[in-house]
Amino acid sequence: MGDANVKIGEDLYKWATELFPINRSITGEGVRETLKYIKNLIPDLKINSISSGDKVFDWIIPDEWNVKDAYIESPEGTKIADFKKNNLHLMGYSIPVNRVMSLTELQSHLYSINEVPDAIPYVTSYYNRNWGFCISHNDRKKLPDGNYKVFIDSTLTKGKLNYGEIIIPGKSRKEVLISTYICHPSMANNEVSGIVVTTKLAKWLNEQNNTQYTYRIVFVPETIGSIAYIHRNFSIMKRNVIGGFVVTCVGDNNNYSILNSKYENTLFDKIGNNVIKYYTKNNFNRYSFLDRGSDERQYSSVGVDIPIISLMRTKYGEYNEYHTSLDNLNFISPQGLYGGFEIHKKAIILLENNFIYKVVLPCEPQLGKKGLYPLVSTRETQKQVETMMNFIAYADGKTDLVTIANRINVDALECIEIINSLLIEKVIIRIEQG
Repeated sequence: MGDANVKIGEDLYKWATELFPINRSITGEGVRETLKYIKNLIPDLKINSISSGDKVFDWIIPDEWNVKDAYIESPEGTKIADFKKNNLHLMGYSIPVNRVMSLTELQSHLYSINEVPDAIPYVTSYYNRNWGFCISHNDRKKLPDGNYKVFIDSTLTKGKLNYGEIIIPGKSRKEVLISTYICHPSMANNEVSGIVVTTKLAKWLNEQNNTQYTYRIVFVPETIGSIAYIHRNFSIMKRNVIGGFVVTCVGDNNNYSILNSKYENTLFDKIGNNVIKYYTKNNFNRYSFLDRGSDERQYSSVGVDIPIISLMRTKYGEYNEYHTSLDNLNFISPQGLYGGFEIHKKAIILLENNFIYKVVLPCEPQLGKKGLYPLVSTRETQKQVETMMNFIAYADGKTDLVTIANRINVDALECIEIINSLLIEKVIIRIEQG
């Protein structure tokens, strides 16, 4: 990476480090603290709220959950699951508890993962009043018989579900949705990587002049937050949003992944697959909508029908550290985060430049007199102009850039410079946005 790119990666990692300790859930102070942090970076971010008890389609906004402290104290007086040391120790949405109980009773409220014995799992109970603690399986096996003190200082009260949004206007009313979630506690790839990359994309888009599309960028609690957001903005989203990205798991150093939209045949699928293919030199994993697991479930649901893709590093659920304490700041890196940002940036650049073009005159144009073709023709010079000639062959006034690029098996982004030369020499004309 060049110096500027190293700086971007370092900034992203710094933001991730500062966001990582916050105890986020689908509601509560952790969500608000996260949104305030983002707003310091993006002053135009609007922080909105929906009240507990409000109905959003088939769902009800739950009570707001906040925690001050929680721990289990062993028979010897040692804290074995301390919320203040690692917020994953407490099951999300645990009710308040202050009791002494036997190990047998406690075991029914403990969660661990036998297959990942050193990890603290991430467990929630949003819509069923319950309580629990999470510990590593190795620590669980060492628990002695005796009486344990269980203390949870939490509240479940009428409050708010908060989300953030920024709308960056473009030349067209057609909108591109960029969505990430802000509801997981201390996990790095599955949580803060999406937040910081989306924040950087918003800052970068704000610096662009006259984008073709309008960009609707949202930070929502996963599932209930996206459902609530769709409910509140249903009419305008149905009218204007043409597709978008759910940004998640974009911080590690492993292979890239793409999760395609429901039918895998939209503009966003074509763009995403072209960018990831050439950016990674074919070293990536492809997943279908059947492998979905984030807010594409809501945005692409029947009746909403927004085609959504995800351009990830290691997909959620596909790494052992997923939803555990091992998904920490050591699992992500400045280089990984920069790659997550860069691949989305490239997809947006391609989207912005994806027009339909048409050759001006019938028959193959004489490119030599326009300075676009070598005056001496050899096998080597033919290879140099092959992409240009192939692009011209498909520039029929009906087919957009990315479709042509995928047809002639080239990086669509590399065609942009060729297209600009052809436009200058009036070999082709631009028809409309693809």
